[in-house]
Amino acid sequence: MRPEGAGALLEVRQVVKHYPLRAGFFGRGAGTVQAVDGVSFTVRRGETLGLVGESGCGKSTLGRTLVRLLEPTGGEVVFDGLPIFSLKGPDLRAVRRRIQFIFQDPAAALDPRMTAEAIVAEGLVIHRIGTTAERREKVRQLFEQVGLGAIHLRRYPHEFSGGQRQRLGIARALALHPELVICDEPVSALDVSVQAQVVNLLLDLQRAYGLTYIFIAHDLRLVHHVSDRVAVMYLGRIVELADRDALYREPLHPYTQALLAAVPRLEPGGTRLKLFVEGEPPSPVSPPPGCRFHPRCPKVFDRCRRQDPALKPAADGRLVACHLYE
Repeated sequence: MRPEGAGALLEVRQVVKHYPLRAGFFGRGAGTVQAVDGVSFTVRRGETLGLVGESGCGKSTLGRTLVRLLEPTGGEVVFDGLPIFSLKGPDLRAVRRRIQFIFQDPAAALDPRMTAEAIVAEGLVIHRIGTTAERREKVRQLFEQVGLGAIHLRRYPHEFSGGQRQRLGIARALALHPELVICDEPVSALDVSVQAQVVNLLLDLQRAYGLTYIFIAHDLRLVHHVSDRVAVMYLGRIVELADRDALYREPLHPYTQALLAAVPRLEPGGTRLKLFVEGEPPSPVSPPPGCRFHPRCPKVFDRCRRQDPALKPAADGRLVACHLYE
């Protein structure tokens, strides 16, 4: 683990992203999708914060909102003292040089009409960094660092394998020397045999460049391997945030317990939590009153149905949103 005294690079404060629903010929309002609903956390310099949860919980929407690929509905994000949601024009462009994104589907994230060299150099061109010769040399160096060669420079995305395309996406993200990289399910679209190679590459690059990661994934074993701290998300909100080892050793929130209970144990004789939940998550259009997890929670009691628990400090410095620990 990195030292606790390491300063916060990113502060997320009550971020909200809602989508209005329209219905009928005149597009009247038909409700609101509460994709992200009041999320707060900090990310320290040099650490990896894992963000986990079921599909549809809002993880990817949150990641894209943090960098304003999606415009927020509310809240505040402060990056190294700069309020991202308030920045415009050149100021916003300057911050975006320092924050990069690695997308889940590398095939969809790469322009099929551009060569690999042009894709990686695009950010350098946009930000007017270096001469043409300097950019070409920089791209060659990046290719070497991510495990690609000079023979790949003139190829197009469709000529690469899935793992190679993701390496290309990583090279593009590193071209501007970012400080924070948001990895949105970076290996979920890859073959299992390639996933470990890409994850190890990301870890090697983090050590080499001192990068800070937000690592979004649904594979809890993978998140345990790469993360320093882990935030668990359910139906648009953080329900538990803790040091990686503490969370995996003793999860507090019933939802976290259920997620870990579903992870296969490969060690002979290994202990396993025996807690399971039934049913699908409620609709983000009409979340239940009280605790959003209560319709599926095996430990529910009356207060859970009436009062929404706040994310508060609990044992060993972690944060948990559950009435069981108040």
